[in-house]
Amino acid sequence: MIEHNIDISTDDGQMATFITHPVSGGPHPVVLFLIDAPGKREELHDMARRISATGYYVMLSNLYYRDTPSFMVHREDPASSEYMFSLMANLDNRIVAQDAVAMLAHAEADPVADSNRVGVTGYCMSGPFALWIAAEFPQVVKAAASIHGVRLAVDGVDSPHTRAAEIKGEVLVMAAEHDAYVDRAHYERLVSAFEAAGTNAYCEWIDGTHHGFVFPNRPVFDKGGAERHWELLHSLFDRTLQTK
Repeated sequence: MIEHNIDISTDDGQMATFITHPVSGGPHPVVLFLIDAPGKREELHDMARRISATGYYVMLSNLYYRDTPSFMVHREDPASSEYMFSLMANLDNRIVAQDAVAMLAHAEADPVADSNRVGVTGYCMSGPFALWIAAEFPQVVKAAASIHGVRLAVDGVDSPHTRAAEIKGEVLVMAAEHDAYVDRAHYERLVSAFEAAGTNAYCEWIDGTHHGFVFPNRPVFDKGGAERHWELLHSLFDRTLQTK
């Protein structure tokens, strides 16, 4: 595997980005791995590596760069958690879509990346970002995943479910049974929006799991749920991105 830590220039500053891809066999399809609220950290780097190892050019950026060059929450520190929530409040779907433009521009300029075959995966905070990006760039985003994502089907024009008909790629949504942010009614509202729009979406409600179940360093980590996520995510990307 080849790994780089770079800064991607945007109109708002320098976005620290971890890139990993196979040594040979490119150009590789691009996967935008969007951070969850606790920030860009080694736990996410390892998850990005797991995707990259199967033939992808994975980009993991610090989406908080407008406020801080780096951030990783320290949950034992109330001030750190409070700061995390303030960082989250400064992001929205449209802002992250702008960052995706910069990420894809970098990929387009790299000969080992194929920026015409793009997948996006988001977790928790970034679940709605992934779906929004899929709607924003339907010609290149062939696959999008939201894993225990939040604010997927809420009131307001910035809710991803309102753009279901604009998503041309395939969608994967996984939701935890025990999630203070997304209850069953919220999940069903999203599913109904996909069905009404004819979106090619597969949605799965994971019984017995809690919000954040895929992350190995969290107390709520659920190995069965996490491996089911990997099974579905790898299948999604292989099915949609590996055919030129």
